[in-house]
Parts: sequence; C-alpha cells; structure tokens
Amino acid sequence: MIVRLVKMEFKPEKITHFLDLFDQVKEEIRNFEGCEFLELLQGEKDTGTFFTHSYWKDTQALETYRNSTLFKTTWAKTKVLFNAKPEAWSVEKFVTLH
Repeated sequence: MIVRLVKMEFKPEKITHFLDLFDQVKEEIRNFEGCEFLELLQGEKDTGTFFTHSYWKDTQALETYRNSTLFKTTWAKTKVLFNAKPEAWSVEKFVTLH
C-alpha cells in the first residue's frame, strides 16, 4: 500500500474556491480504481495550509490516477490557487499501531 501526502498552501481569498473544488471531485477520487482512502486535512493554526492524505493499492494505481483526466483537470484548476509550491510524498506503511 502506498500512502500519499500532498501539502498545499492557498492564497487566503482562494480557500473557499479550493474547498468547493475538492467537494466536487472527492467522491470521484475516492472511487477511482486503486484508491482505498482519501481525506483532507487543514492546518490548525495556518488555515491556508491543507494536506490530502490518501491510500493507494500500489504505485501503479497512484500513477494511473496521476495520469488520468480526472487528476489533470483537477490539478490544473487547483494549482492556480496556490500561495506556495506544493510538496508531495509517497511512502509505504511501515508500522501501524492501534
């Protein structure tokens, strides 16, 4: 399983626009083949900072999504709202504690 974390910082006046966009596509992303989990996190103090946290079946599933029309059109609409360059990490679960 691949865990994907993407940090995005938005211009204050663009936050509502981003949240509307995310709301429009979240179910499509969650239902994309290979996506096993998706959530959106917001900075506690820096409310313009958001993270997507998602689980993917494997690297190929994530790459298929990243090459999809869904990703490309969503990313094109999202990146114009940024206040800073986004950061992304793909990691594998190492230890899970319950």
